[in-house]
Amino acid sequence: MPLYVGLMSGTSLDGIDAALVEIDDTPSGNRPRLMGTHAEPMPLLLRKQFWKLCHARKTTFAELAEAEDAFCRLQAKAVRALLSCSGTPPEEVVAIGSHGQTIEHAPRGYAGGPAYTLQLDNPSLLAELTGLTVVADFRRRDLAAGGQAAPLAPAFHEALFRARGAWCLVLNLGGFANLTLLPPAEDPRAPQGFDSGPANALLDAWHARHRGGDFDADGAWAASGQVDEMLLNQLLAEPFFHLPPPRSTGRELFHLDWLDAHLTGEERPEDVQATLAQLTAESVALAVSMARERLEAPAAMRLIPCGGGAHNHDLLSRLANRMPDSALTDGAASGWPADWLEAGAFAWLACRRLQGLPGNLPSVTGAEGLRVLGGVYAP
Repeated sequence: MPLYVGLMSGTSLDGIDAALVEIDDTPSGNRPRLMGTHAEPMPLLLRKQFWKLCHARKTTFAELAEAEDAFCRLQAKAVRALLSCSGTPPEEVVAIGSHGQTIEHAPRGYAGGPAYTLQLDNPSLLAELTGLTVVADFRRRDLAAGGQAAPLAPAFHEALFRARGAWCLVLNLGGFANLTLLPPAEDPRAPQGFDSGPANALLDAWHARHRGGDFDADGAWAASGQVDEMLLNQLLAEPFFHLPPPRSTGRELFHLDWLDAHLTGEERPEDVQATLAQLTAESVALAVSMARERLEAPAAMRLIPCGGGAHNHDLLSRLANRMPDSALTDGAASGWPADWLEAGAFAWLACRRLQGLPGNLPSVTGAEGLRVLGGVYAP
């Protein structure tokens, strides 16, 4: 069976996920299978460079080029490690699907300017370093067609999890949260999907400010605090949470300065952390309610959490309390552990591009129609 590599580095900036995916590209083919994985940690210096680029309104082309070059070489290292640990000869890989590193995402434009989304990536260099075909720049084609260019993973979620007789909700809890609501396979209606708001981005940043380290392991610090209901209500008043889909967001809106504007300075840090965790749960529940209303979906359905937040016990408990009718299911039971769905999505999207098949879902992104996504870079 044809093999593809998917590369994903998300808004948490913690590293590059590399997934080796077997894809039966025949019309009656089986669902994609995860054959190998590798997580390449993001070096601290590069993480700091990206953090600066994501939050700076001014930068230089030299700074962008330096970060992009280092990132591309880290991608090549991740590919080599993945192929080595899985015992896969490079010649068996059809292509790499590379998402790149998002620096800024503004599907409605910025300060009255045109819509844009910026991922640092150098697929030409990656093809040179690996000797493999690279498919990249997946988002801008959807943006050109009037879409949000995000989220793109729902089309892959549909390929993996849509089944007869069952509603399914896939919830990605990365730096930001997005959901995919899948009707039963026999239902002709298209899936719904959109960003609900922050997931780990604010939790990680607040934890780093007060306790150091990259994240709140298992949500233990959040669990030690008390939710500040007044603060929570102020945060939930953010207009984004009440926008109808299609919608997507990122660090451009939700960052520590946004949070600080709502603080008095008298709050206990652990209570703010608890409130941020509850903000994620409340905003997800609100988004799920929107999606259910659009499809007249039942409250009871299978819920598959993925991304780093799927390992946060405190966050999952809050979500379970807000959505008691949903049955949390480990995606690993379907052969796809929580950490590898996004990387797998870009392997699948690379396959779609080479087949000349669309990779977006207009019902999710709001694009004017189905589009073939990405550009091809031969070795």
